[in-house]
Amino acid sequence: MDGDFTRHKGDFNVFDRKLCQFKTPYRRRDFYKITLIENKGLLHYAEKVIPIEPPTLLFSNPMLPYCWEAEPGEQRGHYCVFTAEFLTRNSPGGIIHPLFTQRQRRPVFHLDPAKRDQIDVIFKQMDIENRTDYAQKESLIFSYVQILIHEACKLSPVENTVAQPGNAAARITALFMEILDRQFPVDPREGLQLKKAADYAESLSIHVNHLNRAIKEVTGQTTTHWITSRLIAEAQHLLLHTDLNIGEIGYALGFEYPSYFNQFFRKMTDRTPASYRATA
Repeated sequence: MDGDFTRHKGDFNVFDRKLCQFKTPYRRRDFYKITLIENKGLLHYAEKVIPIEPPTLLFSNPMLPYCWEAEPGEQRGHYCVFTAEFLTRNSPGGIIHPLFTQRQRRPVFHLDPAKRDQIDVIFKQMDIENRTDYAQKESLIFSYVQILIHEACKLSPVENTVAQPGNAAARITALFMEILDRQFPVDPREGLQLKKAADYAESLSIHVNHLNRAIKEVTGQTTTHWITSRLIAEAQHLLLHTDLNIGEIGYALGFEYPSYFNQFFRKMTDRTPASYRATA
């Protein structure tokens, strides 16, 4: 890491929660997030709700959609957002901490007053450093992020969830569509992260059969239909608008071998990838 944070402008930022809306889904596609919540509210997941008693520290990642519903009034606290590149550039071995990657446990931590004050100071210090021209500020800010991670690891996550009220199938479908949308456009360097219905179900912490029933009930189509439709659309885009060879496109879309991608594309379009690229 060369320490020149200006070369990676936009990879990290910190905000006051006064900017938050009353009820908002987390829609930043590429960003990880740490939030100090100082309001009562509800965290909605696919079919679970976590009641929040402030102060609470929340860790979230681009593949874990949720909706925050606050009680009326001004939002208080802080949050910082950062890219995977920010984490991997600064982490030993380029490893992202499990707090940001685990799907089965919701990384929500209640803070006592003393810990809240400590976390509040860290957010304020990150904001101060982020506004400076110090050449090594990315490394310094990452150190503060690490402190937040370690402080959370000392605590037990909040587990008191309640059943999600209302139409769970509609909510599950909306969150599935949001996760699906986040997969595209595909970064050929990283490839598709979620490849089949079971991967999406795991991301939502529900059984794949439950996901399939919800999608079918709401849309009339299967989960596989929606995944396949997006794969084909992305394949066609990559064939027409990039110089990637067919094997590279197939690999980016989750196909281990070019022959598997060719068979899939031909089955869905009655054309080979090569003929589609040549004649479109």
